[in-house]
Amino acid sequence: MRRSIAPAELIDGLLAGNRLALARAISRVENEDDGARVILDGVFAQTGRGHLIGVTGAPGTGKSTLVNALARAFRGQGETVAILAVDPTSPFTGGALLGDRVRMTQLSGDPGVFIRSMATRGHLGGLAAASVDVLQLLDSAGFDRILIETVGVGQAEVEIAATAHTTLVVEAPGLGDEVQAIKAGVLEIADIFVVNKADRPGVERTVTALEMMLEQRRGGVRSMRHHGQVMSVALPPTTTAAQEWTIPVLKTVAVEAGGMAKGVDALRQAIEGHRSWLVEGDGMALREESRIARTLETLIQTALSRRMQATLPAEQIAAFIGAVRRRELSPHAAADAVVRQLTG
Repeated sequence: MRRSIAPAELIDGLLAGNRLALARAISRVENEDDGARVILDGVFAQTGRGHLIGVTGAPGTGKSTLVNALARAFRGQGETVAILAVDPTSPFTGGALLGDRVRMTQLSGDPGVFIRSMATRGHLGGLAAASVDVLQLLDSAGFDRILIETVGVGQAEVEIAATAHTTLVVEAPGLGDEVQAIKAGVLEIADIFVVNKADRPGVERTVTALEMMLEQRRGGVRSMRHHGQVMSVALPPTTTAAQEWTIPVLKTVAVEAGGMAKGVDALRQAIEGHRSWLVEGDGMALREESRIARTLETLIQTALSRRMQATLPAEQIAAFIGAVRRRELSPHAAADAVVRQLTG
């Protein structure tokens, strides 16, 4: 029988760089096992150093291959890299449907790289519900760059903008639409646009279309929708137009083993440039506040939901549902009654 490892032991191990301790801590948190909260609270003071880089875009744009190439580029600079690949949920096992180690075999065996897949488990925002907690563990473990590859599910993908410091939106020519970002609704969340598979026909048309759209919205406010509420990350009042971040459109060919990646190092430099821009101004603080707001909102909603399930019997919830169905109560009135019982 395997010995149960105490949370304090896992905390000490992951802070010391033990990858096995980190993996076990992530499993505890993802499965909401006993001690998960102790682990998260115990490492929180060591967070805030890693650079969170979101990679999003429509399926078929080559996000996984690009993440693989980016990780290798960062490793070439001596930086440590963690990759969180958020995958669709298997309907049979409930686990991640796509295997990260199958897609990223070039990184296997590198002690400076840690790869983890998470299942969305039905969460529609492109990120698993526990992903913020897992990112906290990866940050506390001391990784320089933390790459978050999301599912690529459409408009809900903008949730990545409330999580990452730097967001890459990946496009590719020849996918049936000149600019997939228009359809996906993620145009306004990009800090950097990447036109991947740039060796395909139509790449210049895609680049030109993106540049034209960026020119039209120049000087706007970066906004994101989360649970129906608009959260704007505005530039500081003292920021002039000359100090605004100019969103680049970069071309890459992030090919797998046997080929030569092109444009990836320029992308790495652009990512570092964006991070420097955030740190030198107020951008990093603003995005940290946005990320914390999102985290608190999620945790509060989760806590209230659990409290409702524990406090109100199923029969009482069914009674409220029946009252609404019979038009004896409006949905808002029923919700207010539930909240009063929870908070009274």
